[in-house]
Amino acid sequence: MLSVENNELLTRVGPGTPMGTLMRHYWQPVCAVDELLRSPFRTKEVKILGEELVVYRDRRGHLGVVDKYCTHRRASLAYGVVENDGIRCQYHGWKFNASGRCVEQPFEDTTHPEDNFRDKCGIGAYKAEELGGLIFVYMGPAPAPLLPRWGPLVWDNTVRDIAITHLPCSWLQCQENSLDTTHVEHLHGYAGRYFKQILAGEEPDFQRSHRVHTMIGFDAFKYGIIKRRVVEGQDESHAQWRLGHPILFPNILWVGSTLQFRVPADDTHTLHISLYTWRAAPSKAAPPQDVVPSRIVPLIDAQGQFTDLDITFNQDYMCWVTQGDIAKRHLEKLGESDRGIILFRKMLLEQVNLMCAGQEPTMNIFRDPIENDSLDFPVIPNEGGEWVGAPRGGNFTYHPQETGYSRDADKIEAVMATWKDMVDDLRRRGL
Repeated sequence: MLSVENNELLTRVGPGTPMGTLMRHYWQPVCAVDELLRSPFRTKEVKILGEELVVYRDRRGHLGVVDKYCTHRRASLAYGVVENDGIRCQYHGWKFNASGRCVEQPFEDTTHPEDNFRDKCGIGAYKAEELGGLIFVYMGPAPAPLLPRWGPLVWDNTVRDIAITHLPCSWLQCQENSLDTTHVEHLHGYAGRYFKQILAGEEPDFQRSHRVHTMIGFDAFKYGIIKRRVVEGQDESHAQWRLGHPILFPNILWVGSTLQFRVPADDTHTLHISLYTWRAAPSKAAPPQDVVPSRIVPLIDAQGQFTDLDITFNQDYMCWVTQGDIAKRHLEKLGESDRGIILFRKMLLEQVNLMCAGQEPTMNIFRDPIENDSLDFPVIPNEGGEWVGAPRGGNFTYHPQETGYSRDADKIEAVMATWKDMVDDLRRRGL
């Protein structure tokens, strides 16, 4: 179990909180590039780490991320006038640049220009970059670290697809699930089969469809935690460990060629973003993709029930959300299968304590461009017991059914069809 105090520490993410301060040391994706493209106002409202913000792209193509509310009369800048070099409040014309500085106040500038009142009226603003079809924001102390170039964000000869879900629960429930190995055989196996049968109107047969785990292991490495497992029928020697999906500290899961970002919107809501990166078959060229398409994944149907529980992802969403907005971890009864969760919580607390002592977090803060070039993660231990990085380009040696070129190539046609529909719509609207 986790104490009430530590549960509060790890789940409260607003300005000034220890976990909120830690999270602000890391670049967070806040929306897809195509969401901004689809907006007739060139703006997108987002809520990240308890702060209400507006993302916009000015007429020169530069990104800006500013506080949602104008400092004058608190009108929302989500409906502001996006100009060449900033955003102007639609209410009284106050204009702000991407640094948050108020640069124009039409009436005040006319009546009392000597007061320079605008210098006292700036708004919060954050650094933004785009990569892999996503817009990332850095909300922490200067100087900002480099935006991590995790493999799926930068691999070439690919097409990409983004799925976004808004979850009414703490980010920690989502990320802890990635350290929970044995739920695969139960939630996605036994219960997953049950859901599929009853939703299809069939009588459930109560048969297990996944082999049970006989051993599990977890290893901390410089980017996060690697999972290992042995299931029934496997040799239990070290060489036969099957590697699970690694978590990247603090809030990313890397599944084959997919990155899942669990971004805290506030204490009790999570922006869940999945970036799918589909690679072309060997010697083939992926079709050009000017814009990465994104889609919203519904969570609840009109009857208030969780949708599509025959789909693996939705089964996870259901379990995360039904733990409550913030899980009561002091009431848990943790067992041997929960060692990965315990390790992750310890890692979080260590980094929080380091930061509270006035030091920079030691994990995944990249400032060397060479180190940050197409980051891959370890996959196999060498003779010294250290984890060896995957080949450049992410041709990983585990779970080939999820990362194999042939399956990736099969996905390209469907993804491109979605993208073409979106581009056609944008062109019809003159955007």
